[in-house]
Amino acid sequence: MEKAVILSEGCFATTYGKTANGLVRYSKRYEIVSVIDSRYYGMDAGYVLMGRQDGIRIVSTVQEAKNLGATTMIVGVATDGGYLPVEYRKFVSDAIESGMNIVSGLHQYISNDREFSRMAQKNHVQITDVRKMFNGYEYSFTGKIEEVKSKKIAVLGTDSAIGKRTTAVYLNDAMNRQGKSSELIGTGQTSWMQGFPYTVVMDSIINDFVAGSLEYITYRAWQEKHPQYMFLEGQGSILHPAYPGGFEIIGAMRPDAIMLQHAPKRKYYDGFPEFPIEPLDKYIKVLELVSSKKVIAISLNTENMESYEIDNEKVKLERQYGIPVFDPLQEFESITGVISDL
Repeated sequence: MEKAVILSEGCFATTYGKTANGLVRYSKRYEIVSVIDSRYYGMDAGYVLMGRQDGIRIVSTVQEAKNLGATTMIVGVATDGGYLPVEYRKFVSDAIESGMNIVSGLHQYISNDREFSRMAQKNHVQITDVRKMFNGYEYSFTGKIEEVKSKKIAVLGTDSAIGKRTTAVYLNDAMNRQGKSSELIGTGQTSWMQGFPYTVVMDSIINDFVAGSLEYITYRAWQEKHPQYMFLEGQGSILHPAYPGGFEIIGAMRPDAIMLQHAPKRKYYDGFPEFPIEPLDKYIKVLELVSSKKVIAISLNTENMESYEIDNEKVKLERQYGIPVFDPLQEFESITGVISDL
């Protein structure tokens, strides 16, 4: 694996830093050796993000990252609109001039930037725009999804940037550790960066071909691996005013069950404080009506919650809905029995 530094200046451990957060938690494509965010200079990235050391050092300069062995810089932010923050240009320039390859999942393509492309050519550097890789996907929906016999669990959420992918990653890993074959079907750029082979980037594909591309990658995973289980990474949120994701995943991938990711302390859609998040009860009703399948568990994003609040919330929601409620960062093993019973 290439050794990589993640550029997340000012954003690590926030919702805008979700790409960096995901790669620190799990990466099979790149070996993450450092994170750039001067706010936490000298600290351990795992400790900042998860409260436990993982040996990934937080630095403030490209040179420090290079000294730690990084040969690739990954742009680790997911900004509204997918633009490269102006203050990041200096970091990207320094990385290219030092001979580092660049990987970005933004809508704004680094390789289309004249300054960066000239520098890359001069320094023999490769720029990979992940979303650009999927621009040419032109798969139409065929109905072959009905041939897929894996148990498919869609991990959907009540907001964007709420932990859907992380929950899917952990549950997929837990099932495999228990000897039950499982594949994660990725739908965003971070899944590709993490090394999941069955990934398409939904928002890089012409709308008419999104459903077909989702079906294609799911069907391909079935043909090649025949896993017992598939975890379908959700995008956005089905009632989100700006990112209404989930419809295509339900329609094209035909999940057998839904797991709902919820942040009890989050009252407004991330980045849109003028729009309150719809009640959890409404989300469950909408998802079950649209999919004709059950929400089998609620996965908690415990941001801004004390331990006693987490315990109280779990008890309250389990009584209210009669389904398991769990913290995917701490209790993902406990929910695998519910999945196995599908």
